[in-house]
Amino acid sequence: MEFFEATRATFRAAIRSTCRPTVEGLENFPKEGPVIVAPNHQSFLDSIIVQALMPRKVAFFAKAEYFTAKGPKGMFSRWFFSSVGSIPVERGEQAASVAALQTALEVLERNEAFGIYPEGTRSRDGLLYRGRTGVGWLALTTGAPVLPVGLIGTDKLQPADSMRITPRHFTMKVGTPLYFDKVGPDHSLPARRAATDKIMDAIAELSGQERASTYNQTKSTE
Repeated sequence: MEFFEATRATFRAAIRSTCRPTVEGLENFPKEGPVIVAPNHQSFLDSIIVQALMPRKVAFFAKAEYFTAKGPKGMFSRWFFSSVGSIPVERGEQAASVAALQTALEVLERNEAFGIYPEGTRSRDGLLYRGRTGVGWLALTTGAPVLPVGLIGTDKLQPADSMRITPRHFTMKVGTPLYFDKVGPDHSLPARRAATDKIMDAIAELSGQERASTYNQTKSTE
């Protein structure tokens, strides 16, 4: 834990000194207990930003190949994603799949925070896409509060299809927690859909994005 916090503090200092972000609502993050952190998704760097700037550790999924690549680049990738608290997940295994959600469930059962992008993948056109119901499933199954997050301007840090990172100002708005009754894993699909839609409404209010009525599609190269 000391190593993780030291690494997180390093990234936090680097982000604050180079990007000078505006961060609002950190006081809304519950000081203890399980938390589902639900941001919009515009950049590859979003997870790192959330993990560095939040007051508690937040575990996100990351592609398994980031942990298994060979050579110096692979070693750095493995160290980097491990040090920021990422969890490896196999390519093609979306956050809404049963296996991935079970892993998320285990994190929450340890009274830790888990981050999930309801949109599923990055928005490449700036729209906020319809939320996939994995986040609703987690909320209703565990009763953990959902913390909506609006990220504004992170797409300018690393535009889609670019490997270049350019430090720029961005904003992270943390909303008030949303609470749902704990009904266990056997809740209905309409209940899951309703919970997800409520979460997306909160994210939209924070991010100010125009809404899309469709699901975002994962690009084959991601």
